Amino acid sequence: MAMQQRAVRTREALIEAAAEQFDRDGFETTSLATVSARAGVSNGALHFHFASKAALAGAVRETAAGRLRTITEGAPARDGALQLLIDASHALVGGLHQDVVLRAGFDLDDGPELPGREQNLHRTWQDWVEEAFTLARGEGALAPDVSPQDAALTVMAAVTGFEALGGQDTQWLARAKVTGFWALLLPRLAREPALSRLVASGTASEAR
Repeated sequence: MAMQQRAVRTREALIEAAAEQFDRDGFETTSLATVSARAGVSNGALHFHFASKAALAGAVRETAAGRLRTITEGAPARDGALQLLIDASHALVGGLHQDVVLRAGFDLDDGPELPGREQNLHRTWQDWVEEAFTLARGEGALAPDVSPQDAALTVMAAVTGFEALGGQDTQWLARAKVTGFWALLLPRLAREPALSRLVASGTASEAR
């Protein structure tokens, strides 16, 4: 049991270290020796867990996909689909700021062919956003002339923009930026009485 726990910790340390190196230097430039040194393990231990750099990057993206699922599936739906979407967008942008594994996983979408390539995190996020808007329409919260598909593209473009700009200036990943986006967009998207109940800064901000 102790050996299994140690193996799990080693694997997690390697994924974290790889994400940090990919985030800093890019996939192509990162070497496995650098990753093992950052993780504090031997090259042999790294190769025991991952046969190649591509396999290690695939594990980073798989871990990031799990964290994205936590964001999209973990929030309660009692406040309606639009509020769920607002809260999830805040959690995602905050995660892109603070969670190097999540950030590296999204970056790897644009990288080389890797194991699990069909698991594109940007596409996963876009599909979930469109589903949330479709649910909002069913709840009667979406303005009648707003297409869930078009609304999803707008949100996708905004979050992708925050992601890209945040790589140069982390202020773009601040809660205030996402709040400003929703405050501007919601009057166009939502109909009353749903609009008056929505919190552009996210319900997590109210709990503070």
